[in-house]
Amino acid sequence: MPCVIDLFRFLKARLPYAAFFGITVAVVAGVSYLAGQDASCARYMVLLISFFFLLFLCLDGLRYFRHRRILRGLPERFYEHAAELSLPEPSDALEADYSRLLRELAEAFGEMKRKHDRARNESLEYYTLWVHQIKTPIAALSLVLERMDGEAAGVIRQELFKIERYADMALRYVKLSDIASDLVIETCRLEDVVRDSVRKFGIPIVYKKLAVEIGAIEATVLSDRRWLAFILEQLISNAVKYTGSGRIRIFMEAHELAVEDSGIGIRAEDLPMIFAKGFTGRNGRMDGRASGIGLYLAKKAADALGVRIRVKSRIGEGTTVFLSFPESDGDMYR
Repeated sequence: MPCVIDLFRFLKARLPYAAFFGITVAVVAGVSYLAGQDASCARYMVLLISFFFLLFLCLDGLRYFRHRRILRGLPERFYEHAAELSLPEPSDALEADYSRLLRELAEAFGEMKRKHDRARNESLEYYTLWVHQIKTPIAALSLVLERMDGEAAGVIRQELFKIERYADMALRYVKLSDIASDLVIETCRLEDVVRDSVRKFGIPIVYKKLAVEIGAIEATVLSDRRWLAFILEQLISNAVKYTGSGRIRIFMEAHELAVEDSGIGIRAEDLPMIFAKGFTGRNGRMDGRASGIGLYLAKKAADALGVRIRVKSRIGEGTTVFLSFPESDGDMYR
């Protein structure tokens, strides 16, 4: 079917030539008739003209489809250096102008990409260094807090935990711009990732006296362990943040991993927007400190891993987030 469409487009582009051919045949036939020439002579001239026209059309078609094949392959190489572009040989001055324009655009884009990559690498280096440096005072304060008791110490522990979480989120935000280069796809035991992620939230879970129930999770998935843990941590973070009392339950349901809480829930009108960058909704306005960035980052990472996220929630009854994992690496990169 695509070949038929391409042929139709080629013939449509050559309609002026066909019109010129028709006018030429009509003129030859008319002149032969007015001159009183034998009809066989007119037919011979028409056949000769038709033969050369079809020959021209075939040669032009071969050139046309060869050029199209080359141009269709350009997007994969367009972002390389302009000198590496393999453009078809221009057949006239107009095509030469287009070729020159493409090379100039490719060269300009290549320079912009190199500048962007340098700036991104510098930002990544800075944030990586910043995160590692800030972990030093966090660790020092944690050691001091081990010798302290009381409600004040508990509050400080929670705030230190939040600082560490925000620092990690800043680093992940930078890495998400080129997440493909940071992925290590492997077979992951889902229960291990879940338990490690829950363990990180021990401080706020204990402080809020929440019950955490982890069901039987025997599935293994093909994913990047660190980024999968990051997604789960964002979901658990929200569950802890918006659950005043009650429980958080993580379990498998029909081949999906579910993170369920008994918190305040999400309004139906907010559900379609919860993964939008900066969107906080009613819950965020109530909290006052919500950035609206956690679920946005989780969704970006999930898209990169081929993980589908759906959310079910009712006001006052809690929220359940379902994660559906790709069954194969082919599903991951669709």
